[in-house]
Amino acid sequence: MNPRRALLAAASGLLAAPGLARAWEPARPVQLIIGFPPGGGTDLQARALAEAAARHFPVPLIALNRPGAGGAIAAQQVAGMAPDGLNLLVGGGSESTSLPAFRDLPYDPKRSFRAVIRMTRQPLLIVAKRGGRYETVAQFIDAAKRAPGTVSHASSGIGSIYHAVFVLLTNKAGVEMLHVPFSGGAPSLQALLAGTVDLAVLAPEETGGMVQSGEIRALAVCSADRIPILPQVPTLREQGWDLVIENMKGLNAPAGLPDEIYVSLHDRFRRAMNEPAWTGFLERTGTFPGYLDGPGYQAATDAVIDALRAALRK
Repeated sequence: MNPRRALLAAASGLLAAPGLARAWEPARPVQLIIGFPPGGGTDLQARALAEAAARHFPVPLIALNRPGAGGAIAAQQVAGMAPDGLNLLVGGGSESTSLPAFRDLPYDPKRSFRAVIRMTRQPLLIVAKRGGRYETVAQFIDAAKRAPGTVSHASSGIGSIYHAVFVLLTNKAGVEMLHVPFSGGAPSLQALLAGTVDLAVLAPEETGGMVQSGEIRALAVCSADRIPILPQVPTLREQGWDLVIENMKGLNAPAGLPDEIYVSLHDRFRRAMNEPAWTGFLERTGTFPGYLDGPGYQAATDAVIDALRAALRK
């Protein structure tokens, strides 16, 4: 058996054994706690999944925004909650991967949670305002070389995965840029549209079709492959930069979550991922499906943490 499936299969087998308790059923609403403001990529994914999963739960699913500190406020809150299956972090992004590489946190992303399921691999875009100074990655890198600190970029917070894109790119290019942190992707987009910053990193769903309409210009895809809904936008690798970084999103429970609750949550959300409300959302936004079970999801986030820590040590 695939080792990433071993824990899920073992727990499922236990529940099927004679004489054991019935599968867990939530008695109160299940909260999906989001570490970023409404309108950003994490928020939109969480609400789409909650809609798709509604018919698979006997109780409501409630999306709650607890923005701040690149998602760390929400992560700390969930880490301190009871492992009863009723409070789940919409994690896998900054709070689970890049923030731990930048600084110490009041929780341990490898030990404070039990990963439940990965939902998506989320491509990231480097974008500029239409009519702005830069039309290519090469242009803003050259400008940053000529005048260090004058090219500005927004992010969803210091140490966020969006910030990490520019940290890794500027390290490779040997340039200095001005970082302007915000509390999420939506405020970053607002700053870009207002001309407050030159560049931003955003998820495709956060642009709301503005790349397709020409209101903002996508300069690069940070994934290994181009995005089907934006086939004209080249990757960083295609432009000469050996850099691949993606966001990912999944659900994390507090550490200590019992096996029977894990299995019930995993299976319900896995079925939700076949619902039209979810598959349609992925198609509309260009978000890559990225299902992994709990152990596989944990291994994927751990790998990003380790890679960023290694890069920052150079």
